[in-house]
Amino acid sequence: MNKSFFALLVRWSVLALGVTIATKIIPGIHYDTLGTLMVVVVLLSLFNAVLKPLLVLFSLPFIVLTLGLGILLINALLFMLVGKIVQGFVVDGFWHALGGALIVSLTNIVVSTLIGKKPGPPGPGAGRGGPVSSGPRKIKADDVIDI
Repeated sequence: MNKSFFALLVRWSVLALGVTIATKIIPGIHYDTLGTLMVVVVLLSLFNAVLKPLLVLFSLPFIVLTLGLGILLINALLFMLVGKIVQGFVVDGFWHALGGALIVSLTNIVVSTLIGKKPGPPGPGAGRGGPVSSGPRKIKADDVIDI
Protein backbone atom coordinates (compact mmCIF):
# COMPACT_ATOMS: atom_id res chain seq x y z
CA MET A 1 0.00 0.00 0.00
CA ASN A 2 1.24 3.50 -0.77
CA LYS A 3 2.78 5.25 2.26
CA SER A 4 0.97 8.54 1.66
CA PHE A 5 -2.38 6.74 1.33
CA PHE A 6 -1.69 4.85 4.54
CA ALA A 7 -0.78 8.13 6.28
CA LEU A 8 -4.06 9.65 5.06
CA LEU A 9 -6.01 6.69 6.44
CA VAL A 10 -4.24 7.06 9.79
CA ARG A 11 -5.05 10.80 9.89
CA TRP A 12 -8.68 10.11 9.04
CA SER A 13 -8.86 7.41 11.72
CA VAL A 14 -7.43 9.75 14.35
CA LEU A 15 -9.86 12.48 13.29
CA ALA A 16 -12.77 10.02 13.42
CA LEU A 17 -11.66 8.96 16.91
CA GLY A 18 -11.51 12.60 18.01
CA VAL A 19 -14.97 13.40 16.64
CA THR A 20 -16.39 10.25 18.24
CA ILE A 21 -14.87 11.15 21.62
CA ALA A 22 -16.23 14.69 21.25
CA THR A 23 -19.74 13.34 20.64
CA LYS A 24 -19.47 11.19 23.76
CA ILE A 25 -18.18 14.00 26.00
CA ILE A 26 -19.90 17.15 24.66
CA PRO A 27 -23.71 16.87 24.94
CA GLY A 28 -24.33 19.36 22.10
CA ILE A 29 -22.51 17.35 19.41
CA HIS A 30 -23.84 14.16 17.89
CA TYR A 31 -24.07 12.23 14.62
CA ASP A 32 -26.66 9.79 13.33
CA THR A 33 -24.81 7.05 11.47
CA LEU A 34 -21.31 5.79 10.77
CA GLY A 35 -21.68 7.07 7.21
CA THR A 36 -22.35 10.55 8.59
CA LEU A 37 -19.20 10.30 10.67
CA MET A 38 -17.18 9.36 7.59
CA VAL A 39 -18.57 12.35 5.67
CA VAL A 40 -17.73 14.62 8.63
CA VAL A 41 -14.17 13.30 8.75
CA VAL A 42 -13.63 13.79 5.01
CA LEU A 43 -15.09 17.33 5.10
CA LEU A 44 -13.07 18.31 8.18
CA SER A 45 -9.93 17.02 6.47
CA LEU A 46 -10.75 18.95 3.32
CA PHE A 47 -11.50 22.15 5.23
CA ASN A 48 -8.32 21.75 7.28
CA ALA A 49 -6.32 21.38 4.08
CA VAL A 50 -7.97 24.18 2.07
CA LEU A 51 -9.82 26.69 4.24
CA LYS A 52 -7.74 26.62 7.40
CA PRO A 53 -4.50 27.89 5.83
CA LEU A 54 -6.41 30.78 4.25
CA LEU A 55 -8.14 31.63 7.52
CA VAL A 56 -4.84 31.46 9.40
CA LEU A 57 -3.21 33.73 6.83
CA PHE A 58 -5.93 36.37 7.02
CA SER A 59 -6.18 36.26 10.82
CA LEU A 60 -2.46 36.03 11.56
CA PRO A 61 -2.30 39.27 13.60
CA PHE A 62 -5.18 38.01 15.78
CA ILE A 63 -3.48 34.63 16.21
CA VAL A 64 -0.23 36.29 17.25
CA LEU A 65 -2.09 38.64 19.61
CA THR A 66 -3.88 35.70 21.29
CA LEU A 67 -0.66 33.66 21.45
CA GLY A 68 -2.05 30.95 19.20
CA LEU A 69 -5.50 30.57 20.76
CA GLY A 70 -6.97 31.99 17.55
CA ILE A 71 -6.16 28.64 15.90
CA LEU A 72 -8.60 26.97 18.28
CA LEU A 73 -11.22 29.54 17.30
CA ILE A 74 -10.65 28.74 13.61
CA ASN A 75 -10.96 25.01 14.36
CA ALA A 76 -14.25 25.66 16.18
CA LEU A 77 -15.60 27.68 13.24
CA LEU A 78 -14.68 24.86 10.83
CA PHE A 79 -16.36 22.37 13.20
CA MET A 80 -19.53 24.51 13.18
CA LEU A 81 -19.40 24.82 9.40
CA VAL A 82 -19.32 21.04 9.01
CA GLY A 83 -22.24 20.86 11.45
CA LYS A 84 -24.24 23.21 9.23
CA ILE A 85 -23.37 21.39 5.99
CA VAL A 86 -23.68 17.70 6.93
CA GLN A 87 -27.19 16.40 7.47
CA GLY A 88 -27.16 14.16 10.55
CA PHE A 89 -24.20 15.86 12.27
CA VAL A 90 -25.38 18.36 14.88
CA VAL A 91 -23.31 21.02 16.62
CA ASP A 92 -25.65 23.01 18.88
CA GLY A 93 -23.59 26.17 19.22
CA PHE A 94 -20.23 27.88 19.28
CA TRP A 95 -19.21 26.69 22.75
CA HIS A 96 -20.02 23.11 21.84
CA ALA A 97 -17.97 23.50 18.65
CA LEU A 98 -15.10 24.98 20.68
CA GLY A 99 -15.19 22.02 23.06
CA GLY A 100 -15.35 19.59 20.15
CA ALA A 101 -12.42 21.27 18.40
CA LEU A 102 -10.42 21.16 21.63
CA ILE A 103 -11.14 17.45 22.10
CA VAL A 104 -10.25 16.66 18.48
CA SER A 105 -6.99 18.62 18.85
CA LEU A 106 -6.09 16.89 22.11
CA THR A 107 -6.89 13.48 20.60
CA ASN A 108 -4.65 14.28 17.65
CA ILE A 109 -1.80 15.32 19.97
CA VAL A 110 -2.13 12.24 22.20
CA VAL A 111 -2.36 9.73 19.36
CA SER A 112 0.49 11.40 17.45
CA THR A 113 2.62 11.18 20.58
CA LEU A 114 1.75 7.51 21.07
CA ILE A 115 2.40 6.63 17.43
CA GLY A 116 5.64 8.58 17.39
CA LYS A 117 7.18 11.10 15.09
CA LYS A 118 7.06 10.73 11.35
CA PRO A 119 10.30 9.32 10.00
CA GLY A 120 12.61 11.92 8.57
CA PRO A 121 14.51 11.72 5.32
CA PRO A 122 16.74 8.69 4.97
CA GLY A 123 20.19 9.16 6.37
CA PRO A 124 23.50 7.60 5.48
CA GLY A 125 23.26 3.85 5.14
CA ALA A 126 19.58 3.89 4.27
CA GLY A 127 18.70 1.60 1.40
CA ARG A 128 21.93 -0.35 1.71
CA GLY A 129 20.61 -2.80 4.27
CA GLY A 130 22.85 -1.45 7.00
CA PRO A 131 21.91 0.42 10.16
CA VAL A 132 21.14 4.09 9.86
CA SER A 133 23.47 6.28 11.86
CA SER A 134 21.69 8.73 14.14
CA GLY A 135 24.85 10.58 15.11
CA PRO A 136 26.31 13.66 13.49
CA ARG A 137 27.44 13.22 9.94
CA LYS A 138 30.88 14.37 8.87
CA ILE A 139 30.83 16.76 5.94
CA LYS A 140 33.18 15.94 3.13
CA ALA A 141 34.44 18.46 0.59
CA ASP A 142 32.28 16.99 -2.17
CA ASP A 143 29.10 17.21 0.00
CA VAL A 144 29.02 21.02 -0.09
CA ILE A 145 27.21 22.74 -2.92
CA ASP A 146 29.15 25.86 -3.86
CA ILE A 147 27.14 28.64 -5.45
